[in-house]
Amino acid sequence: MNYSTIKKTAVAASLVAALGFADVAQAQTVFGGRSQYRTWSIGVQGGITTPNVLIGGSNNFGQKVGYFQNKVGEYYGLTVRKQFSHLFGLELEGNRGSIKTYNHDVSGPASENSLGAKSAKTDVNWAASLNGVFQLGTIDFLRRENSVNFYAKVGLGVLANNPVQYANNDFTGTEVYNEKGNWGAEIFGDRTNTGDKDFKLAAYVPVGVGAKFKLSEVVALNLGYTMNFTDDNLLFGPGRSDVKGKYSNVYGGLEFTLGSRDKQNLTFANPVATMYDELKDPSLRNEVEALKQRVSTLEGTVNTLNTDSDGDGVSDKFDKEPNTPAGAVVDGSGRQIKFPEAAANEFTDASGYTAPIQFEFDSSVLKTQSYATLDKLAKEVRDNNSSVTLDGYASAEGTEAYNVSLSKDRANAVKQYLVNAGVASSKITANGYGEANPVASNATEEGRVQNRRVEIKK
Repeated sequence: MNYSTIKKTAVAASLVAALGFADVAQAQTVFGGRSQYRTWSIGVQGGITTPNVLIGGSNNFGQKVGYFQNKVGEYYGLTVRKQFSHLFGLELEGNRGSIKTYNHDVSGPASENSLGAKSAKTDVNWAASLNGVFQLGTIDFLRRENSVNFYAKVGLGVLANNPVQYANNDFTGTEVYNEKGNWGAEIFGDRTNTGDKDFKLAAYVPVGVGAKFKLSEVVALNLGYTMNFTDDNLLFGPGRSDVKGKYSNVYGGLEFTLGSRDKQNLTFANPVATMYDELKDPSLRNEVEALKQRVSTLEGTVNTLNTDSDGDGVSDKFDKEPNTPAGAVVDGSGRQIKFPEAAANEFTDASGYTAPIQFEFDSSVLKTQSYATLDKLAKEVRDNNSSVTLDGYASAEGTEAYNVSLSKDRANAVKQYLVNAGVASSKITANGYGEANPVASNATEEGRVQNRRVEIKK
């Protein structure tokens, strides 16, 4: 191969790699990962060659392809393939065999060389190529698994060959051209012995189509047709030096998938089936039904936990007093808290004292049961154009400085509610005294609940 051939070979190889590995990158997430599939396979194949291609054109032995008679030659080989996704794989292919053609009087003009050759046979010692294989039939909307898969392939390779031309048309008798043992340098029909090799090298591009038939989980029948375009104008020996040689091969063979039989063959994987597994796979459908039942049970449990019949903010499941009156101040167990100074949500007359507003631990958020008391207070202050003082307190947990801040936030929360209810902000004074002035012992939870409060003074 000359330098220009090497350049063309490199460009074609880059194109095949770009097409292939673009799909490989996309396949990194295919069906949850390639590790769950069998992706390696080897194949054996055999068939015949013809000195022409389906798209027509000329060859270097004779004139147009139709002017010389086809003669089939044998062709056989091996393949090793790595499947990267259900769409694409890379295949290393090796073959050997022969390509034959002959020309006689009734078929047209004689071979276009000065040797008077009537037939030619090209021995292919070996042909090796790297092919990108594109799967065309892996998606089937009617069946869960494919048993037939169509594909196309294109690649780049090198073949070692030696053409022999004969004076007759049956590939026997006098050899008018055979440079076996003389290759190793460019020979353009001058028969100058400038080398010592039995075969010359040529680059070629195989382009083909085929179909695979799944015979079992391991074995598939592989049938195909490949057109091979070379950069060799001596593929069949001296002739038209401006024409590059070409040939086709038709083959059949068996392909064996490697790996554990517990895994699916990625070559025949159907991505549509994955989306319909819930409908097609009984075990998955049963799992989905079981999950639905579990979700239903969890929803029922959540509804039970959310049920609060007396509206005191404590779920019935944990409420020790499930029938406390509306607006009653309760502890974490739903039990009503009794204040000695005054009944909850009631106003006293002489002292001007109103039942305190209770808060949860480490919280300055108003409880809904406090709204009724604050609504009454707001109405009274508005009607009498009076003022009110709010003194916030906290239980003894935490630091003193933190509790002063928390008690101030509690007083301001009550103030904001009154302002939203129409009381002028100037009529309200909010103070925070932290742990000071406890109304019950901080040694018990019941006492601490009473100390988390805002006292209202008019």
